[in-house]
Amino acid sequence: MTTIAYIDGLSEPSNPGVGTYGYVIYEDTKKIAEGKGLAGYNVTNNYAEYTALVEALKQLRILRTKEKVLIRSDSKLLVGQLSQGWAIKGGGYIEKLKEARELLSKFRDITFEWIPREQNQEADILSRIAYENHRGQRV
Repeated sequence: MTTIAYIDGLSEPSNPGVGTYGYVIYEDTKKIAEGKGLAGYNVTNNYAEYTALVEALKQLRILRTKEKVLIRSDSKLLVGQLSQGWAIKGGGYIEKLKEARELLSKFRDITFEWIPREQNQEADILSRIAYENHRGQRV
């Protein structure tokens, strides 16, 4: 059995901007978890994407997922950096990347797959709902 997590992050109304994330986790065809929230203010889209990954990985740890895990994302940068050896040149998302790598080390069998945005609609909708919930707020 493979556990599949769909992740998405956004930064609105500009990049950098209000960063939010969403994720959905399935075992086979059954949804077992979802989440959404604020990644931060004045953050980039890449930061929000990595926040989505971190939060999904935390949830997968809570669920004690032991099987194979497949992470699906429409972020070519995230998938490329974590599965294809793409260079990491720097940026505001580096701390989230390090946090993600630490969490990834706790999984036995985890892979990444880039998917077109149209195949990531549930996670995208959750990230947009989170944006609407946090738009204009300041911590």
